[in-house]
Amino acid sequence: MSKERFDSIFRPGLFDDKRILVTGGGTGIGRCIAHELAALGASVVLAGRREEPLAQVAGEIESAGGSASFIQVNIRDQPGVDAAIAKLVADGGPLDGLVNNAGGQFPVAAGDLKPKGWSAVVDTNLNGTWWVTQSTFHHAMRDHGGAIVNIVADVWSGAPGMVHTGAARAGVMNMTVTLAAEWAQYDVRVNAVAPGPILSSGLAEYPEAIQRRTLDEVKITPPSRLGTESEVSSAVTYLLSPGAAYVSGEVMKVDGATCVYKNHLVPIGNHAGTPKWDGFHLRAKLGGLYAEQEDPA
Repeated sequence: MSKERFDSIFRPGLFDDKRILVTGGGTGIGRCIAHELAALGASVVLAGRREEPLAQVAGEIESAGGSASFIQVNIRDQPGVDAAIAKLVADGGPLDGLVNNAGGQFPVAAGDLKPKGWSAVVDTNLNGTWWVTQSTFHHAMRDHGGAIVNIVADVWSGAPGMVHTGAARAGVMNMTVTLAAEWAQYDVRVNAVAPGPILSSGLAEYPEAIQRRTLDEVKITPPSRLGTESEVSSAVTYLLSPGAAYVSGEVMKVDGATCVYKNHLVPIGNHAGTPKWDGFHLRAKLGGLYAEQEDPA
């Protein structure tokens, strides 16, 4: 067993005997969330399309003394999702938690967006989230209760350059609130986390011009830095925990107030950067453009 594991701010054993499904758990923020939940005692099930990253993360968690398994599934395939979750529950018992983290998008001007591109993003970010959520409810949570956390995005002022994901994420936010009301009778809580700009491997997938623009813009926001994967994971962990028993239908922003920043007539002032929390011992190290942001200070 590795001596290195996730340095969570939550108490050890918080999720002992709990089984939690994390979609998109093979990379980025989902990988970080899976590590933290496992470090707190959860039996984590990773879900995604590609076997290699899922197997790698499951191995990392087990090497750190945690419990992890994985299933290969395309969340856009409703029959495949339903069959996979039905088997997961039949083989291993109910799911106590679900983190809908899987998603993806690409930058494109709205006028240039092709039908295929629109469908691909909406089918993943909105429809895929719904298929996983509904199947988890049908096969596990309707009878046993549970907690669901949907990962969305900062779309409070629209999503210029990404109209597809703006529409999809807004749909998931409304779904979150709706299900919180409908499923309360089954002891199912439903919340969402909306990360701002986060230092994660997913950021490096965008064109370099967008990466540079993001780094330039965060310097003039209130926190003056990118967020960490651990800061998102901490919010997810809280919402899954018993401490959030009276929290449902909430969309929690994890963005250091970047979403409310505007070009003010009166300067609000900036500083060297707010203190950060990063407990992930295996966090992605991107280097290059991000070297300054990765400084532990």
